[in-house]
Parts: sequence; C-alpha cells; structure tokens
Amino acid sequence: MVDLKTQYAKIKDEIDQALLNVLESTAFINGPEVKAFEEEMERYLEVKHVLSCANGTDALQIAMMALGLVPGDEVITSNFTFVASAEVIALLNLKPVLVDVLPDTFNIDPAAIECAITTKTKAIVPVHLFGQCANMESILAIAKKYNLFVIEDNAQAIGAEYTFSDGTVKKAGCMGDIGTTSFFPSKNLGCYGDGGALMTNNDALAGKIRVIANHGMRVKYYHDSVGVNSRLDSLQAAVLRIKLKKLDEYSFARQRAAEAYNKAFGGIKQLRIPIRDPKSTHVFHQYTLLTDSIDRFALQEFLAKRNIPAMVYYPVPLHLQKAYPDPRYKKGDFPVTEELCSKVISLPMHTELTDAQIRLITESVIEYIG
Repeated sequence: MVDLKTQYAKIKDEIDQALLNVLESTAFINGPEVKAFEEEMERYLEVKHVLSCANGTDALQIAMMALGLVPGDEVITSNFTFVASAEVIALLNLKPVLVDVLPDTFNIDPAAIECAITTKTKAIVPVHLFGQCANMESILAIAKKYNLFVIEDNAQAIGAEYTFSDGTVKKAGCMGDIGTTSFFPSKNLGCYGDGGALMTNNDALAGKIRVIANHGMRVKYYHDSVGVNSRLDSLQAAVLRIKLKKLDEYSFARQRAAEAYNKAFGGIKQLRIPIRDPKSTHVFHQYTLLTDSIDRFALQEFLAKRNIPAMVYYPVPLHLQKAYPDPRYKKGDFPVTEELCSKVISLPMHTELTDAQIRLITESVIEYIG
C-alpha cells in the first residue's frame, strides 16, 4: 500500500547524513533538530505553534488534557474513522458521542453533530478523513453557537487546504482550537518510527500542551500539573525536516495517481470514485472506492494473487467494536457509516506509484469486475 523503500532510496543521502549528524551530536531528546522541525512546520502551516510529541494518539490525549476536559464530559466525533479518535476519549473517562458521516465525502456530518449536542457536550473532534478536510466552516459555527472546543484530527490530511466562504484559506489542522497529527511512517508526512504533533494559534494552550507533554514540568523537577511523557526524538525530527520540504511534491504525486485512478474507474457503475468537497483540496492519504454489487474481499484476494495490495478502511464501525459497547447505540443507528464499512475498499496510494503500476492495478480491478 505504501512504498517507503523506493521513497527512501530517492532521499537516501540526505536522510543518512541527517541521521549521522544526530548520532554524532548525541542530542537524542529535545535536541536542536526537534526545535528546528517545529519552527519549519509552523512556517509551512502558517500557524503560531507546532508542538511535537511521541505519536498521533498522544497528541489527541494531550489536546483534551490541555483543554481541561474532565470525566463525564461528552466529546462528539465521527463513527467512521480509526479507533484512536474515540480511544483517547474513553481513556480519559470522557464520554464519546458518535455521529454519522456524509455519504459523499465520508467526513463527519455537521447536522448530525448539532443533533447530538447536550448540556454535557464540551468538544467536537472532526476527522479529516482520507486526505480532505471536514466541513470546518459549519463545524466552527456550531462550536461557536454552543461554546464548544474543536480538536481537529488531522492524521490523514496534512498539507490539505480549506477555503472559507470569505475566501480565507487555512491548512488542515490549523482551524480549530487545537489540531493534531501523526507522523506514522505510512502517513503523507511520515517519519521512520512513531511521531506526532499538535498545532494551535492560542499562546496559552501552547504553553499548557508543552508542560503536559513533559511530565507536567515547566522547570525541571517542579511538576505544576499531571502530565505525560510524550516526545518526538531527534532522529525522527531530522527525517521529518527533510520530508517536510518535499510534502507538496508528495501531495502532487498522490493527486496525480488519484486522477489516473479516477479516469480508469469513472465510467464503471459498480464503483464510485472519491468525491471531493469543493471547499477542500485532497491530498489522498487513501484512495477509497465505494463498491456496488461486488464482493470486495474476493476482489482483494484476486488482486493479492497479482501482488497488488488492497485494504478495507474500516470494516467495523466504532459503535459495533467490542471494546466500546454502549447501550445508546445498536446496529442500524448509523446507516451511512454502516454502509461504508460494508462497501469501501482502498487501493495502493503513495508517492512512488508509476504509470505501469497504476495500469496494472486499474486493469486488474476492471478485469475482475468484467
């Protein structure tokens, strides 16, 4: 699904030298590379503060801690997403409130958000799924109306842009109170291990985030609050500094591959190609098809015999996961999410896809459909 080896080969000399520099410096934790990466990321995103951490899940947890959410507070998020979005809510003894998604973009439905708000609701966690932004204009308006925090889960859409009705353009992750992201190796901006970051334009929140991520310390061995140990190490920051310079190039390569897929599959009635929100660019973390009258697992097996990977993101809605039993929800309560979980399939999507590979993939899918 992701060809990290070929991508590395193209930047090998830069990466190797950067890693060697860190090894020679022995500044492995909170070294100069980390600070430099955060500053470069701030300039790229046009946001006041980028605060790195150990991974994207930690980023979500730290964001909720920084906002002062307490057990019993309700947090609204999408039902069609990776489990981390709900996982941290449960870990902090908050109450996850799941809502359905839109049938076209697969992103969280603003109307469903407003219907789910109660007196206990404190925050909304929109997920910018598969590479494009959720409807942030509507979400931010709802948050303002009900005095709610907005935490953007931007693990899949780093570099995407959202255009508001007044023409203002903002990068994904930089519109709410706090944005979070992951640098897992397969992400659009991925390191060579685990990593994550939080983004905010709020100085006070930035200060809280930095303290929480460092054991609750402002001054060493003086702990002002309960914190966690969540740091991006210098080796990963060195990798990310190099790859950040190429992020727009990587996004273009993904968009080019998506256009080729769209051209091949656009006229096939059993497949629906991704639909883009006109307010958002799409950086295609995943290229996800919606199937109709196709056994997608049989298609997956057919492709595997040709050494073509295909994945299902995601086969089970959060409300039907065994880890999150909730008497409020039952099968049938989230019709869009449940349909998507039964019909979606994702094809290889990465920066190194060649024309020949795309041809093989598209011709194989079309051959299976017949």
